[in-house]
Amino acid sequence: MRIAVIIGSTRPGRRGEAVARWVQTLAAQRGDAVYEIVDLADHDLPHLDEPVPAAMGAEHYTGEHTRRWAETIASYDGFVFVTPEYNHSYTAVLKNAIDYLYTEWHNKSAGFVGYGLNGGTRAVEHLRVVLAELHVADVRDQVCLNYFTEFGAGGEVLPAEHQEDILRRMLDQVVAWGGALATLRQP
Repeated sequence: MRIAVIIGSTRPGRRGEAVARWVQTLAAQRGDAVYEIVDLADHDLPHLDEPVPAAMGAEHYTGEHTRRWAETIASYDGFVFVTPEYNHSYTAVLKNAIDYLYTEWHNKSAGFVGYGLNGGTRAVEHLRVVLAELHVADVRDQVCLNYFTEFGAGGEVLPAEHQEDILRRMLDQVVAWGGALATLRQP
């Protein structure tokens, strides 16, 4: 089982990279899956430039960047989206990355780690609706990190004690659902 920990921000000074490392460090101790960080900053995805909607099929992808992104996402069984909350939603760069693809997301599981003034809860709620359209099974538990109380002055993650328990439960669900959906992902 392979789970991508997707950093949903490319903003300079972002906290997402530190949050994703925290998630990956705890997840790696589990031994139930391979957890890899997928940083949107490492993928050259300009504002959606494919002439045909992704729902029409991968055979219509024209850009090499799209094909590389499709291969990356297709290789995972589930996802943990690490997202800040900007203006009561998730980031434009994450929406763009999601919209590039369609079937590559199907029948996989997703969990969420939000962060922001209110723990990123509204960003996660918006993500849930979009991912439902892509046949992604989102799990109930989510980590909500408060920007003021769970980050240090240097951007380090200082989660409250209960956050690790929530993260573990969320990962349990992502792995279980990702495994349960495996037969639906067969060609």
